[in-house]
Amino acid sequence: MAEPLLRVDKLVRRFGGIVATDHVTLEVPRGELHAIIGPNGAGKTTLISQLTGHLMPHSGSIHLAGRDISRLPAYRRSALGLARSFQITCLLADFTAADNVALAAQARAGHSFRFFGDARKERGLRKAAMSALERVGLADRAGVLVSRLSHGEQRELELAVALATKPQLLLLDEPMAGLGVTESARMVRLLSDLRKEVTIVLVEHDMEAVFALADRISVLVYGRVIASGTPDAIRQNEEVKRAYLGDQHVVVRHG
Repeated sequence: MAEPLLRVDKLVRRFGGIVATDHVTLEVPRGELHAIIGPNGAGKTTLISQLTGHLMPHSGSIHLAGRDISRLPAYRRSALGLARSFQITCLLADFTAADNVALAAQARAGHSFRFFGDARKERGLRKAAMSALERVGLADRAGVLVSRLSHGEQRELELAVALATKPQLLLLDEPMAGLGVTESARMVRLLSDLRKEVTIVLVEHDMEAVFALADRISVLVYGRVIASGTPDAIRQNEEVKRAYLGDQHVVVRHG
């Protein structure tokens, strides 16, 4: 059986007396879009932060492509092909869309940020930036300041920034947060395309998007994975219904 791209084994993180992740175990094969769902305070963002190295676990392990990255700092994990988007947009508002992506491409190439002024003119970085912007449908907004982009465009730009680092695993923390109906539909189409190119772990509250996109879903409640399986299996799971889904009716749109 092939080694999963991501393997998390008995991950524990505490904040005082609160156990934010309680022996979390999961595997994500290459090419899978794996969604992590659960109520507010379930530990989803804490889990993502441990995967990226922004938080260190108190116990347990994280393996990426067979390598133990449990104690590596965030920048080392990024260099190994792990990229993240955040709940709250983290972009340079006074820079253009292209500048933001070029900076990510520069970091991936290992250059010092002190030379970012030159990076704006460097052909290779500009080409990489435009390629990522085109991939998310923002090529025509390359020269626009981030502060002048719509919220939906900023979310798409975050994906372009992540793609510029050439990730093998993309961690998305609520990419649909704050989006309207039209913007959400556009994001779902974009993620549906990107899943063909990169393995994705998706944390999202939009259940319609989750059930439309995910190959498998893990449900986190009080820091513990209570179920993991296909969308159909999760939809029918009685414990999941009681703990999270309740009586809400999840409609899956196709196309």
